[in-house]
Amino acid sequence: MADEESRAALLDRWWAVGSKFVAPATLLSSLLFYFGYVSTRAQYRYFGLDVDTVGLSTRDYVMRSPQALLVPLLAISLGGAGLLLLHLAIRRRPLSVGAVRVAFAAGILGVAAGVVLVGGYAAFGDWPAYPLVTPLLLAAGSAAVLYTMRMPGSPDFLRSPDPDEVNLRRGVLAFTVVAIVGCVFWATATVAQWTGLGNGMRTARHLDQLAPVILDTQEPLFLTDGIVTVTSLPAAEGDEFRFRYRGFRVLVQGDGTMFLVPERWSPSDSTLMVRLDSSVRVQFRFMSRAP
Repeated sequence: MADEESRAALLDRWWAVGSKFVAPATLLSSLLFYFGYVSTRAQYRYFGLDVDTVGLSTRDYVMRSPQALLVPLLAISLGGAGLLLLHLAIRRRPLSVGAVRVAFAAGILGVAAGVVLVGGYAAFGDWPAYPLVTPLLLAAGSAAVLYTMRMPGSPDFLRSPDPDEVNLRRGVLAFTVVAIVGCVFWATATVAQWTGLGNGMRTARHLDQLAPVILDTQEPLFLTDGIVTVTSLPAAEGDEFRFRYRGFRVLVQGDGTMFLVPERWSPSDSTLMVRLDSSVRVQFRFMSRAP
């Protein structure tokens, strides 16, 4: 009980020190912005678009982050609850020395496998599951080592009561916790990126659900996708618009810029960047569904 109280007091002190440098609200906003940016970048990259050219605001990225974070939050919450229940069961019925040694060895192997993957990025980096498996191996292995290091069966030097080694073990604990947090951050960013890519592919399958527009221009666009149709407008005094394009859908709109895609996906499709100025005229069409 005394050890648990001392660890809780140590955690409170670390939290107080950390909150002096970074306010919790600022940290949360920064995380939401980052994961929203990662997800949005992957989503529009599928359409050949660099999200930095769109001009989305910080608020836009923050508002897009919950969808990317839903799966990681569920996994962390349910996984954390499961680990707490497992810890409660172990406290009531402690593990045998053999089980502790197996868990400790499994943790060491997990960390070693993660280190090999990190060091062998040139060889394993093209593996699709690499950015998720690597941090999970490192985090799970490190957590298993930390959990079993104080149990009977772990190496003696990890459980030594020598007071001169207390600060050293605390330093090992602090660095390992930082590594685990970094790995969780890495895995969450990977899931956010995959979520954005999945959103982009789903959008491409249902382009007809995006907002339809009619685009009038003064100069021809020379489109070759065969989906967007063009008609010539009759000459009128004072009207400089000569071409009308139908079949466009709004992919995203930024600060003074609109990005349009054809209403059906094709390998030859491209994303059209339109400046919202006097050189174009945009009409938003109603949906073809009676009210």
